[in-house]
Formats: sequence, structure tokens, C-alpha cells
Amino acid sequence: MNPFGPKLPVILKPFILSLLLSLSFLAFLSLQTPRHTHQPATATTHSPDLRIRPGYASYDAYIQRQLNKTLNPKLRKIWTTRDWTRKVRVFSQFFASLQQRGLLHNESKALCIGARVGQEVEALKRVGVPDSVGMDLVPYPPLVVEGDFHHQPFDNETFDFEFSNVFDHALYPWEFAAEIERTLKPGGVCVLHVSVSKRADKYSANDLYSVDPLVKLFKRCEVVEVRGVDGFGLDTEVVFRKKKEKEQL
Repeated sequence: MNPFGPKLPVILKPFILSLLLSLSFLAFLSLQTPRHTHQPATATTHSPDLRIRPGYASYDAYIQRQLNKTLNPKLRKIWTTRDWTRKVRVFSQFFASLQQRGLLHNESKALCIGARVGQEVEALKRVGVPDSVGMDLVPYPPLVVEGDFHHQPFDNETFDFEFSNVFDHALYPWEFAAEIERTLKPGGVCVLHVSVSKRADKYSANDLYSVDPLVKLFKRCEVVEVRGVDGFGLDTEVVFRKKKEKEQL
């Protein structure tokens, strides 16, 4: 008598072996496949001074709404014609001021987040920072490459300097901040222009009512400066510096 029960019919053995191998391979694939998961849009930021706007049924719905603005042909024509010279001039003034304060250098590798058609990038190049690139959902070669600021398409510790004036468009501000900290080199500088005194535009995904919750999002950085600016409807400049490894311990 077989203590382990009846033997399997010979004809079933290849089938069982094949099934086990298939299940093992699927399990292996599931471990190798990257997952880009997001917290729900209703996730709390634990601060009444940073509020996520409701109304997005999915992340795809959020992206589509942002694209509605970015791909608007009338807006793109304005950005590349009558707005171009004025915005490049004003951005150049912002960046020149950062250079004078020792926060931006000619040899810096720089990224502009949410750069649309690249006015900020052009401004950086004009003030003497040639290694500069922009990132947006829609590329605008050669100044702007395609990328989502919730998942930047760059390696860790790539940039010395990152600039953005689109924080209000982040559906997941904690991911926006974490990606900057990931791609910024230790000792690197991040400059954000935000609005804290008035409601942002209709395409914004969050509303910020003080800089406190913004500061708390940047867990690996220290605040260097907070000052008022007049930046195309944005009123506050917040400058962060990423802590070096020993400072983060």
C-alpha cells in the first residue's frame, strides 16, 4: 500500500509539470514588472494649508485635463510668440538673481519642471547655464523632453539645480517633491515659485495656503530662503538645498 496515496496517471504528469512551470514563470514576471501606483486623489496631506482638489476619477483623467491646457493650439501659439520674449526676459532676471546669491552656477546641470515650450530653459541658457533642459507631458525639442513630474525620467542625483512654477498642478504633491529629491544631487538647489495668497488657475490640482506644508514635503532638504516674487501670478519663491548624506542621518 502506498502511504502517500494513489499514484498520478502517467498521462497527467507532463500536464502537472507544465502547469507548475507556467505558474512559476508568471510569479517571476509579476516580481519583475514595475508598478507605478498612486495614492488616491482624496489622500490627505495632513494639513489644511495644502488641499487636493476633488473631481478626478482616475490618474488618466487628471493627465487628460492637464493635456487639454498643454495641447491647446491657441495657448501654444501665444507661448511661442507674444509671450516668448517677455517670459524669457523675466525668467532671466529670476535666474540672474539666483546666480548673484550663489544658488545657481554656470556649470550647473539644470532642470525646469513643467516647462511647456521651454521659456525657462532658454532663459537659463541666456544667463550662462548651457547644460539645461525642460520636462513636460508634451515635449518641445530641443528645449523640452517628455516626462511626468510624478515620475521623472531621470536617474538618481542627476541635477545640480531644479526649478518649477507648476507645483499647483501636482495631483500628488508628495510624489512631486520626492522625485525632485531623488533626482537632485546632494547639495543641489531646488527653487519653486508658488501661490499662497490666492487661488491658482482652473487647471491646478491643489491649493496651497502657506509654505509650511510645502516645507514638510521636502524631507531630505533644508529651506534656504523664502521671499516674495511677482512670477506670472505666483507670489512666493521657496529655495531648498538637498542635504548631503551625513546631514540626512
